[in-house]
Amino acid sequence: MTGRYVRVALDHPLDALYDYRYGLDSAPEPGMLVRVPFGRRDVVGLICEVNAHSDVPANKLRDVSAVCAACPPLSAQWLALAGFAADYYQRGLGEVALPALPQALRDPSRWARLLAPEERYRLSPQGRAALPDALPARAQALRRLAQALADAGELDAAAARALHPKAIATLEAWCEAGWVEHESIEFGAAPSVANSAAQTAAMVEVPRLSDEQAEAVEAIGAASGFAPFLLHGVTGSGKTEVYLRALAALLEREPGAQALVLVPEINLTPQFEAAFRTRFAARLADEAIVTLHSGLAEGERARNWLAAHTGRARIVLGTRLAVLASLPRLAMLVVDEEHDPAYKQQEGLRYSARDLAVWRAKQLGVPVVLGSATPSLESWWQTEQGRYTRLTLSRRAIADAVLPTVKLIDLEEERRRGRASFEGLSGPLVAAMKARLERGEQSLLFLNRRGYAPTLACDSCGWVAGCPRCSAYVVLHKPERALRCHHCGWESRIPHSCPECGNVDIAPMGRGTQRIEEALASAVPGARVLRIDADSTRRKGSAQALFSDVHAGEVDILVGTQMIAKGHDFQRVSLVGVLNADNALFSHDFRAGERLFAQLMQVSGRAGRAGLAGEVLVQTRYPRHALYHALARQDYVGFANTQVAERRDAHLPPFVYQALLRAEGRTLEAALAFLAQAAEALTAIAGAERVMAYDAVPLTIVKVMNVHRAQLLVESQSRAALQATLRAWQPALRALRGVLRWNLEVDPLDI
Repeated sequence: MTGRYVRVALDHPLDALYDYRYGLDSAPEPGMLVRVPFGRRDVVGLICEVNAHSDVPANKLRDVSAVCAACPPLSAQWLALAGFAADYYQRGLGEVALPALPQALRDPSRWARLLAPEERYRLSPQGRAALPDALPARAQALRRLAQALADAGELDAAAARALHPKAIATLEAWCEAGWVEHESIEFGAAPSVANSAAQTAAMVEVPRLSDEQAEAVEAIGAASGFAPFLLHGVTGSGKTEVYLRALAALLEREPGAQALVLVPEINLTPQFEAAFRTRFAARLADEAIVTLHSGLAEGERARNWLAAHTGRARIVLGTRLAVLASLPRLAMLVVDEEHDPAYKQQEGLRYSARDLAVWRAKQLGVPVVLGSATPSLESWWQTEQGRYTRLTLSRRAIADAVLPTVKLIDLEEERRRGRASFEGLSGPLVAAMKARLERGEQSLLFLNRRGYAPTLACDSCGWVAGCPRCSAYVVLHKPERALRCHHCGWESRIPHSCPECGNVDIAPMGRGTQRIEEALASAVPGARVLRIDADSTRRKGSAQALFSDVHAGEVDILVGTQMIAKGHDFQRVSLVGVLNADNALFSHDFRAGERLFAQLMQVSGRAGRAGLAGEVLVQTRYPRHALYHALARQDYVGFANTQVAERRDAHLPPFVYQALLRAEGRTLEAALAFLAQAAEALTAIAGAERVMAYDAVPLTIVKVMNVHRAQLLVESQSRAALQATLRAWQPALRALRGVLRWNLEVDPLDI
């Protein structure tokens, strides 16, 4: 057994592999997860190389302690994916590979538990009707357990114990009473599916494809090798049906093949999962569907990941982290709402899941479908260059469903004419909501600002409530009677008077979703109003429950942030109102216009999806702005072509390639000094003349949690030149001192 050595990647900032002696009975293989000593701790590492010798002196080598039996070795293709991501995004291999794994695999103490059967509990139909009302009012812990079962659908043993110390005994008692159903899943078994899914599948009529949908499905199915498609379909055009048909053809054509479907947000996964399970229910005995996202319990996420890794899961549906999942027989990738900024990770490895999906498809020689009603300009430009194939769905899928009409409400004109308004709701918008209420239809109000008001202010002395730890105002949350910083989480009670001058007439400044929800009680009496934002959906399963209320028709007016703007198929919504969109028109960020147009097009698409006449009312003080005119025409193509021309003239992406160096220090001076030294070091690198560095500047919100932040932007017309320069720059950056942290982001979205 002696003479075998392995090189192991660890979750460590340095781009290095560490040599260990392998003396275990099993043969070492690249891709194995192992427990190794590192310093005074035992950590999990990934074997990347197996060698007959090591250059490290024998007296300094340490032994591999154990191998993770629950996880078969990761494939060479997966290691290549992690290696590419590490190289392109300028991180160590271990910083990419290890965080991409579920937490349960990165904790050696949990390896044995992964091999044990998983216990799952779900409410029976009898329990759904009886619980939690059958429990005593004082039994709060038991009621929380019952409510969690109702909200989440099912709980594993670990999640149940977190809610109640005697949860398992309680659940077993509820099983005997017929309120709860219990399932024990052996390790390696494919996830089961409720019988109701198969029963539903038998009753569901597969919709007939439009000519455009059929052409798209045929083109995807006929693809040979790497084939990137941009599915540009208006909202409600049936992009999901194209995905379903293309995947069905794939599974029929290639037995054992796997597919990866990415969605931008967790709250979109339930409806996608329901659609996929219903369509593929007949195959699920052999071809399981699993989800992967951060909202899953760790045990569930680990088992779903292992189902994908071992090939038992045929379709993996997830958010951006799923792009790094191990799928050994991956044959197709789908990225829905490919334009969404949520696909860009903003911490740790700052990767783009969309871009990695395209690279992964190229690596494997398989098709990738990028779907959107408002494609990113980068993807649009790729189709203009002929690198991607554009598939167009120009009409809504339902025969009598047409795109909504978009009208602009001039707020300045409303003010000049002295027309009544209700706390930011114009007269025409209120009248339109009342008309929908009388017809039994639903309205949706979009305001991308949560809380009651952006801040609290004093008219007497000009005081504005700010965060003591951040250079930002605190947000007023009236129901909680709190001022809260959305950057660091600092919170305080609402003061009774101005801290500066003692004036008691301090008042909220601006409007958030909570204030609009309150105003609707007066503006539209009798309407059932529901608010969906990050504050109202904190509990697990709460977002799904709230959206179910909307779909069930138990809501007349839905108020929300971007959570309600995309992907949801609201059958009864015929009116969309857009509030306070003007702020983004004058942002310093060159992508702000693109994002605003995408947001407004997406939220507009929630109206008129089931044959009802849809109408969108946009309140604005700038009704003559070109963006709003393009929106009123539903003209994405014209808007995109104009934006691309402006980007070309201004030498902005996608015509240049950028990277952003951020520094955080105890003072702003320290952060700027670090960046100045970094810029000087950059000039000494060979080939750096092909890279342009801008002056270091503070971030817009310069201080967060008492840490000051600044940034240095570098760009080049050559991606290869930029990458080579960044690679050579890293050692110099590591040698610099004077800041708390620094990070380098390739292809930044927020500048």
